[in-house]
Amino acid sequence: MNFFLETLKLIVLLIYYLLESLVFLVVPGRKKNVSGEIVLITGAGSGLGRLLAVKFASLGATVVLWDINQEGLNCTVRQARESGAGRVHSYVCDCSKRQDIYRVADQVKKEVGDVSILINNAGIVIGKRFLDSPDPLLEKTMEVNTMAHFWTYKAFLPAMIAANHGHLVSIASCAGLSGGNQASDYCASKFAAIGFAESIDMEMRVLRKTGVKTTIVCPFFMNTGMFDGVKSKWPHVLPFLDPAYVADRVISAVRQNQETLFLPRIVYFLYSLKGFLPVKAAVLILDYLGCLDVMSTFKGRPKKE
Repeated sequence: MNFFLETLKLIVLLIYYLLESLVFLVVPGRKKNVSGEIVLITGAGSGLGRLLAVKFASLGATVVLWDINQEGLNCTVRQARESGAGRVHSYVCDCSKRQDIYRVADQVKKEVGDVSILINNAGIVIGKRFLDSPDPLLEKTMEVNTMAHFWTYKAFLPAMIAANHGHLVSIASCAGLSGGNQASDYCASKFAAIGFAESIDMEMRVLRKTGVKTTIVCPFFMNTGMFDGVKSKWPHVLPFLDPAYVADRVISAVRQNQETLFLPRIVYFLYSLKGFLPVKAAVLILDYLGCLDVMSTFKGRPKKE
C-alpha cells in the first residue's frame, strides 16, 4: 500500500477511534460477565487486594488469593465466603521469589484450573531517599512490584493465549507516571510495571489474540495503610482514595475492557501536561500540588503487618 493510502487509512481510523472513545465516555459499554472466571489476585491478604477478592467473589467468580501473610489470607477468605463466594482458594506465596511463584502457580493450575483474570496487586515501598535505601530492600521492591509480574505472566499467560480469552490487570500507580522524591524504588518499579503491561498488550495485538485484554490501573495514594503518614496538600484536588471506591472502579474497568484507569480523573489532565511542558514548569506544578515532599511524613504499615 502506498504512502497516500496508508496516510488516509490512518486519518480515518484515528477519527473513528476518537469518536468511539467519546461515545463510551457518555454511554459506557456493556459490562462482561465474570461469573465462573478464575480470578487470581496477588497481595490479597489486605487492602485493595482483599476488597477486589470480595467484590469478584460476589459477582460469582472463583477467586484465588495469594499473599505472604497467612492470617491476612484467612480474613479475606472469610469475607469472600460471607459475600456468597462459591469457590475460594488461598495460597501463601512470596511474590519476591520466582521459584515460589512458579511452584504455587503449578499448584493452582492443578487444584483450581487455568486462571483467566490475573490481577498483579502485591506491592511494597521503602519510603526513603535513594542513598538511604538498603540494597536488599531496593532489590525486593523490584522483585515484588515488577519481576513478580514477569513470572505470573509466564505461568498463566500461555493458557490465555491458547484459549484467546483472559484479562491481565496491573495495579500500578501514579508513581509510575512521574518520578517522586523519596520514592525512587517505588517509582522505578511502577514505571517498569506499566511498560511491561503495555508491551504484553502490544504482543497480544500483533499475535491477533484479541480475547486477551489488558488493564493498567494508576491510582493516587489510597487509605490502605501502605502509605500511612503521607498527607495530600490539597485533598480537594488530589484526595487520598477510598480503597472500596478504587476496587469498584477497577472491577468496572475490567468488565468494560478499559485499557487504562487513572484515579482521580485529574491525573489524566496532569499526565497530559508532562508531555509538552518544560521540566521546570512541570516541577512547579508538582511543587504546587505538594507532590515534591509528600513522602516527607511517610511512616508506612507497622512491621507486624
